[in-house]
Amino acid sequence: MAHTKAIGSTKLGRDSIAKRLGIKKQHGEAVKSGEVIVRQRGTKYLPGLNVRRAGDDTLYAAINGVVKFLSRKKTKFDGNTRYIKVVKIEASKA
Repeated sequence: MAHTKAIGSTKLGRDSIAKRLGIKKQHGEAVKSGEVIVRQRGTKYLPGLNVRRAGDDTLYAAINGVVKFLSRKKTKFDGNTRYIKVVKIEASKA
């Protein structure tokens, strides 16, 4: 005996929608206060000067300026070091 009806009930079609994560503003781009720079899960990019982190780890600009991506060496609590990516905003001169 068949376990599903012949009418064709399906168990497919439950794919989740994309979350549109990633970098929204590149190095050197001008941003206004409050604009999203990076949407992420976790802290792949860390906030630097004039950048704030939202509750879902999104990084956004605190002031008007220009986006800069930096690579820094960070020492963890156990003494190990790792390279991290930092996002900062340099204030616009105008």
